[in-house]
Amino acid sequence: MPRIPLGRAALAGLGTLAVIAAAVQPVSAAPRTDRAEGPVARAFSSAAAEYGVPRDLLIALGYSETHLDGHHGLPSQAGGYGVMHLVSNPDQHTLELASRLTGDTARELRTDTAANIRGGAAVLRSYADHAGLSAAERHDTDTWYPFLARYGGATDPATAKLYADTVYTFLAQGVTARAEGGEKLTLPAREVAPERGSLAPAAQSPDYPSALWVPANSANYAVGRTAAISKVVIHVTEGSYAGTISWFQNPSAQVSAHYVVRSSDGQITQMVREKDTAWHARSGNATGVGIEHEGYIDNPSWFTDAMYRSSAALTASICARYGIPKDRAHIVGHSEVPGNDHTDPGPNWNWTYYMQLVGGSTGGGEVQLSFPSYDTLRSGSTGAQVSAAQSLLNAQGFDAGTVDGSFGTKTVSAVTAFQKARGLGADGVVGARTWTALLSAGSTPALGQGSTGAAVQRLQRALTAALGRTITADGDFGSGTGQAVRDYQTSRSLGVDGQVGPATWGALQAGR
Repeated sequence: MPRIPLGRAALAGLGTLAVIAAAVQPVSAAPRTDRAEGPVARAFSSAAAEYGVPRDLLIALGYSETHLDGHHGLPSQAGGYGVMHLVSNPDQHTLELASRLTGDTARELRTDTAANIRGGAAVLRSYADHAGLSAAERHDTDTWYPFLARYGGATDPATAKLYADTVYTFLAQGVTARAEGGEKLTLPAREVAPERGSLAPAAQSPDYPSALWVPANSANYAVGRTAAISKVVIHVTEGSYAGTISWFQNPSAQVSAHYVVRSSDGQITQMVREKDTAWHARSGNATGVGIEHEGYIDNPSWFTDAMYRSSAALTASICARYGIPKDRAHIVGHSEVPGNDHTDPGPNWNWTYYMQLVGGSTGGGEVQLSFPSYDTLRSGSTGAQVSAAQSLLNAQGFDAGTVDGSFGTKTVSAVTAFQKARGLGADGVVGARTWTALLSAGSTPALGQGSTGAAVQRLQRALTAALGRTITADGDFGSGTGQAVRDYQTSRSLGVDGQVGPATWGALQAGR
């Protein structure tokens, strides 16, 4: 089959499954891998050798899609699975294609990281074979640009370009990432000169000139507004930047947002005009401007300084145009909009920093309780963690006064009274033991693997304070929380079973 020229011709049939599985001819001999590599690195090496796809390209693709996080087999917003984001939705079926190409079941591809990486390599190789790429050409990383663009599933050339450009940016800059189990993968920076062909760049945003313009499908939003704009709603995509843009162009999505912000550099794409109603926050659609941020709520590595600064500048501009107060009553998370069952932007979103960048007030909204670590607080301390302590004290009936983030005499008195009631050293200082007791205060239901909800979040926050390391407060009792419970039980000479019963709750609430 003759090689298809790069550019628009190579993108013909984007999102289809025109490639026959038998066209992929993997190497039959078992690939040699470096024994010093961890299991994820070995999976990339093995898949690259088997399917003749450059290893660095596969890693950069996986990093751009998921930061090498398989999310325990759970799907992204667009129905993508695993490190390589193999997709199964009404219009894109790379998961099914990978299954046909590799012989692995859909379940294996969703939940097994090595199988998922192998599936991604097989899909890319099938695209290259369909285009007639020779064995020699496959060794050249720069020739894979149109196949990466196709892998993203976009039918719009501008979106396909955004997708492929992101991968080549990571190749050029290099990547250091933590994969499953804490395994460290390093991708060294390299020179790249991708063969982009004639892929069209995105147009300029009509409402915010610093942004690109890639319109959402008209089936995913409503023209006009039924109420005045009065808030900005912060979201997290649960997927990649270009993948989210592509999903909002898919008429099956039935969702959209006004803007999408990229993690790596803060690039912004507008998809719905501000005068129109994007479908992003149920009861907040009519009055809100929705901003999606690339990433996953349980992985703080997505929330970069570049993203915060770029998004904050956009939010400040929206507030100025519509006279919206720059406070937490009017700049809200998706989870704070009435009638929603979403949890984004989640505990890893730094509201205090974001609002400082916006130039507004951190008051007027829900008090942040989840932090990667808990500082020692005393008279004169200020900030979001003081507000958290004040809120927790007030909730337990110890009057800390107004939740204002200022550790004054009334807060000192409340802390001292709480410490006396819990049998702690009554010094008026909120250290690790007082934090542990404050954060765990409340009901004491039995918790274990698979438990969810607010009690799990309290547990996770308390363990963060007690152990001195971050336990993601996502309300989901998974393997990481189970290990943290066992570590706590071991260090406190409790029965070690990974379950949270009366003895473990009692120790936490006593500040042990």
